[in-house]
Amino acid sequence: MQKENQNTEWKESWRDEYIKWICGFANAQGGTLYIGINDNGIVSGVDDAEKLLEDIPNKVRDVLGIMVNVNLLSENDLPYIEIIVEPYPYPINYKGQYHFRSGSTKQELKGLALNKFLLEKTGRHWDSLPMPTVSVLDLQNSAFDYFRKQAIKSNRVEPSVLNESNEALLTHLNLIENGLLKRAGFLLFHPMPDRLITGAYVKIGFFSSQSDILYHDEVHGTLFEQVEKTMDLLLTKYMSAYISYQGIHRVETYPYPEAALREAVLNAIAHKDYSSGSPIQIKVYREGGLFIWNDGEMPNNWTIETLSVTHGSKPRNPDISNTFFRAGMVESWGRGISKILEECAKAQVPQPFFELTMGGVDVRFSPKIIQGMSEETTQKSTVEMSGKMSGKMSGKIIEMINENAKITIPEIATVLEVTERTVERAINKLKTENKIERIGAKKGGYWQVKN
Repeated sequence: MQKENQNTEWKESWRDEYIKWICGFANAQGGTLYIGINDNGIVSGVDDAEKLLEDIPNKVRDVLGIMVNVNLLSENDLPYIEIIVEPYPYPINYKGQYHFRSGSTKQELKGLALNKFLLEKTGRHWDSLPMPTVSVLDLQNSAFDYFRKQAIKSNRVEPSVLNESNEALLTHLNLIENGLLKRAGFLLFHPMPDRLITGAYVKIGFFSSQSDILYHDEVHGTLFEQVEKTMDLLLTKYMSAYISYQGIHRVETYPYPEAALREAVLNAIAHKDYSSGSPIQIKVYREGGLFIWNDGEMPNNWTIETLSVTHGSKPRNPDISNTFFRAGMVESWGRGISKILEECAKAQVPQPFFELTMGGVDVRFSPKIIQGMSEETTQKSTVEMSGKMSGKMSGKIIEMINENAKITIPEIATVLEVTERTVERAINKLKTENKIERIGAKKGGYWQVKN
């Protein structure tokens, strides 16, 4: 006799409440319930076997509305009952309760877990449900412009579609249903999605130890903006860069490869379970180590031990993931993990560790070890990195102001292909250094380059 597992349960005698276990099997992957076997897997026999053979199917049918296969077996002249339960494509309830077999235990589904279960059983996903209180006019035009720009680069959307209105574009992306905007469209293109969807933002913290936080930031905005703002903060405020010289050229080496880090952030945002109410959490440690946690799931057939990846996993929020994919920003979970591992190997950085923890996915990066650092090699501290912008960007901003004194921050950000927040920090630095000055009001004023 096989051991108890996700698909097998033993009971020494029959009780009508065990119909709950049958309900749990039907709502999960199916399974077999044995009556007359004790917890050690030894057949102890069952009384009134012939009567149970008739009563159990009738009771299951009357309570659950499903049919099960009930067989009478024996071992060492001891009779026991085998109840085979098939998985059902629609939700099965026991007197209004929904039970689910998970591992070797039965759980009653409630709250968010029940909502997810019912949606999945009916072929729907959380992000595909409409939001009647939000219209296309509430969305951010710059987010649509950003998507179009990325989609053109990726060549994954027909150019004719990109020239259509925002509402037509949403329709082609399957983000509108019966004239109503889906939750996925709201998250992707609304300037403040966390106002209506709790936890739809990113938290970043810098820690001196496992429990002592020195400072933190929250990243809000459309999901596209959250990607760019998060990367900008990590590279300019939360990460230290090692500076070395090759001849007269200065070389900056970050402890984590930027491409791998970006892919991890993209995966966390694109594949997060936004029904959970928990924000994405990024922890950066002063002594080394960067953790990215999101409420999500690993790809199917993914194993930590072998670091093997399959590319056929289904995301929790396919509409959001598909839009990121069309913009050429993220691949499937499996492909994304492969890219992270490849970039870390290329940069000679220890492979990150992936773990299911606290109901989500935790990606842990270890810093690159810089060998043979000479006395001339210096390290930028995190405090020094905070808010600093390269001289190259400052020079470009001054050039643009010289050409157009009324140029706006969004226009500068578009030309430089950076976030508006990055431009704001660069401008504040230039103003502090007394290199530029703002004349007049925010609207209608202009910039002046000072000697």
